[in-house]
Amino acid sequence: MRGVFASASLALLFLFGACAQADERDAAIETRDGEVHRFTVELALTPDEQRRGLMYRETLAEDAGMLFFYPSCAPAQFWMMNTYIPLDMIFIEADGRIARIAEMTVPETLDAHDSGVPVNGVLEVKGGLTRRLGIEEGDFVRHPWFGEGGKATCG
Repeated sequence: MRGVFASASLALLFLFGACAQADERDAAIETRDGEVHRFTVELALTPDEQRRGLMYRETLAEDAGMLFFYPSCAPAQFWMMNTYIPLDMIFIEADGRIARIAEMTVPETLDAHDSGVPVNGVLEVKGGLTRRLGIEEGDFVRHPWFGEGGKATCG
């Protein structure tokens, strides 16, 4: 009986862990006019993942992106070295508010794209997408890491 209970407990832990991870791979942007745009995101959490980012990719789906997270806010700066596709870089404050958007960044350059203010995250999406969807500075990224109860802190 203990073996069955232990196996069931392990299965539940695995299931809950997978669900939590799946939730972190879902992000949405809520615009001022109430539109919600949903994305499936890859997470760039480790220094190696953050250094590599979306380098060497030749395509990116309209509803996909990469989310970089920093538990403490700090100014962020990105470039496009070895990145083959244009991106929109969405700089995110602790409460989820979009602080700045660098639109249609030029591939394979070392031009600096910075947040302008301390941020806790950056969401990279397909270049030109923010303009097409009407996403602007001041809109909100909805994700478990940002906003009340999230992991992001500033101050």
